[in-house]
Amino acid sequence: MIKRTILTKIYEALGNWPVVLITGARQVGKTTICNEIEKESNYNYISLDNTRNRFDALNDPEGFLESHPWPLIIDEVQYVPSLFDVIEGIVNDQKRKTGNNKGMYILTGSESYNLIQGITESMAGRVAIINIKPLSFTEVNNLDAGPFNLDLIRTESNKINLNRNELFDYIYKGFYPSLYDNINLKPEDFYANYVSTYIDRDISQIININDKYKFQQFMEVLASLTGEELIIDNLAKNLNLNNKTITNWLSILLASDIIYLLEPYNERSTLKRVVKRPKIYFNDTGLACYLARINDPLLLQNSYLSGRFVETYIINEIIKSYKSNNKLAYFYYYRDIDQKEIDLIINVDGKLNFVECKSGTNYNLSDVKAFNTLANKTSMPIGFKCIICLTNTVYSLGDNTYAIPITSI
Repeated sequence: MIKRTILTKIYEALGNWPVVLITGARQVGKTTICNEIEKESNYNYISLDNTRNRFDALNDPEGFLESHPWPLIIDEVQYVPSLFDVIEGIVNDQKRKTGNNKGMYILTGSESYNLIQGITESMAGRVAIINIKPLSFTEVNNLDAGPFNLDLIRTESNKINLNRNELFDYIYKGFYPSLYDNINLKPEDFYANYVSTYIDRDISQIININDKYKFQQFMEVLASLTGEELIIDNLAKNLNLNNKTITNWLSILLASDIIYLLEPYNERSTLKRVVKRPKIYFNDTGLACYLARINDPLLLQNSYLSGRFVETYIINEIIKSYKSNNKLAYFYYYRDIDQKEIDLIINVDGKLNFVECKSGTNYNLSDVKAFNTLANKTSMPIGFKCIICLTNTVYSLGDNTYAIPITSI
């Protein structure tokens, strides 16, 4: 089984909070992580995906929790939100009796918006929320990795070489754990089942969608736009839908952790000239490939979408590296009205760090002119500046800017 970096963060949360809520998209490995915790500790496990367990919990939540005492893992807890109030009472009672109620419950669920809304209303101040992403490249290859840090990359030897064909194989396959647990499982078969289940089960619980085909078409169009600015008017026009529907459907994909929005960076010194629309990214490139009807990694490599998918892959890996290691950082992109752009800005430790995403090997300072453009405008101190690309070795471009291997993330 692949070791998940975020387990350390979960154990830390259990030492500090009565309840830990693990959220994330379908099939990202929440249950597997809980099974690992069950094996390594004294937690009991029960799943509400089981209809009999769900029936018992719905009809008598107090009796259900008496029959399954803490420390307890409750998987798919979103099916029985009435458990939240009962858990709150048990947690408060334990605090009054002993003064220590840490690590009593681990809850998991996929529909993060409704789930988080319900649990935070019931247990505000008593729950830590941890979001699970698909596997990272470092996890798949059993490599030790902390948050993305250029200084460490410059002093360490490269982890593993990756050529262009291998990179696109990873991008096409994606990073859902099932694809690595079962090497015979074809990505196209996995994602066909994933999308069908997602629409038939998960989506129907969030909103009543009468036209399932239209929603899938919406997802397919969106997948081809990963790494692009989100222009709702264009989506509405292309899909013959109104803006309100597009906005609602986007909120569904955001809530179920299929996509995320990268906001444009701005501050008082840059506000007047920056583009104000966010960029949209899929959390997994394999799912985006399937939805964009790309059925072969070589086809992706030679298509007009290749740059967008490389950018999506790199930014996903960087964000995973921070979130899995419990390092607080804020992420943005930059584009001004003169079309000068920085793919990713990482605001961490009081500094702005600039990242450009490329799929070639040889670059120079002319490829990152926007770095100086923003550096001269911002009031924030600048940290590292780099191009992440297919070079196998770190090299300097001058002006404290480096090209680094894509496998260094």
